[in-house]
Amino acid sequence: MLYQVSSLCWTTALLAAILAVSLTPGLPAQDAVQKATAKAKGQRTQEALRKYERLPDLENVPYGPHPRNVLDLWKAKSDRPTPLVVYFHPGGFSQGDKRGEQTGLSPVLLNLCLAKGISVAAANYRYSRQAPYPAPMQDSARVIQFLRLHAKEWNLNPNAVASTGSSAGAGISLWLAFHDDLADPASTDPVKRQSTRISVAGSSNGQTTYDPREVAKIIGEENARKMSSMALALLFGLRKDEDVMKAERAYPLFEDSSAVRRVKPGDPPIFMFYAAPMRPLTADTPQEEAMHNIRFGMYLKERMDKLGVECVLRSVDDYPGNPNERSAKHHREMIDFFLKHFPRDAK
Repeated sequence: MLYQVSSLCWTTALLAAILAVSLTPGLPAQDAVQKATAKAKGQRTQEALRKYERLPDLENVPYGPHPRNVLDLWKAKSDRPTPLVVYFHPGGFSQGDKRGEQTGLSPVLLNLCLAKGISVAAANYRYSRQAPYPAPMQDSARVIQFLRLHAKEWNLNPNAVASTGSSAGAGISLWLAFHDDLADPASTDPVKRQSTRISVAGSSNGQTTYDPREVAKIIGEENARKMSSMALALLFGLRKDEDVMKAERAYPLFEDSSAVRRVKPGDPPIFMFYAAPMRPLTADTPQEEAMHNIRFGMYLKERMDKLGVECVLRSVDDYPGNPNERSAKHHREMIDFFLKHFPRDAK
């Protein structure tokens, strides 16, 4: 009965949103429906949707109770259970969408995975303004659990799961790779009984620590404060007037969230890519480059190398050619890295 009431409420909201948006002058009917659907599901509608050669086999499947708890799944064609790559979008934890034009799943990554017999999921998670840390990470862990629960139904290999993403999505992927298993065998929720552990992870332009004190050591205090004002204060539920460097009540959260603090022997291998090469940080360094700097990757790789956990670090210099060629080479190497570390029965 509760499900029926919820469905009715969502349908009513959707119809109202479609009517309101469709009355907007100059907006094509298809765009009106897409924007109305996004609004009803709690998604941001400012970002246009990406176009894909193939639509997902399953679209906006709810994996949790919040409107942002939805995922898409593209199934690779195979007679046997397929490996799975799960994509989490960027956006500073406060914006973005799994299929957004700027932040969504890369068509290059999708097509290369499907060609290699790898299924692909893309998921949304609660924004930090809706629920601060650890909510975005917990949602993403539930995505892994939900897909495992339905692995047999959707022809997925539950033992061959990779996570990837850019910026915030990269941070989520690293958190999943290094966090202890969150499975609760005694839970009455069948999703929570599933494992959250993954086989391997891919990170693009990722911050390997969210501790402002460590960020200051990596890219300088001024850049660390800019990054905090843009994303970290909101992520950790701090007030706008708080000095993040001295917010002692948040120190445990800073440490809990940071990949470099969590990695330990036996953790999954990591493939990291940064869109800018190693070069000096100056007053003229673009803010985007400072906050997605390869020094974050070097900082984590040094720690992983000492622990004996495999880590491959790449920058744009490793992939000559035009932007499209570089993107294809980067994604191809990352996918091959995934295949190398999936269990043998998944290859």
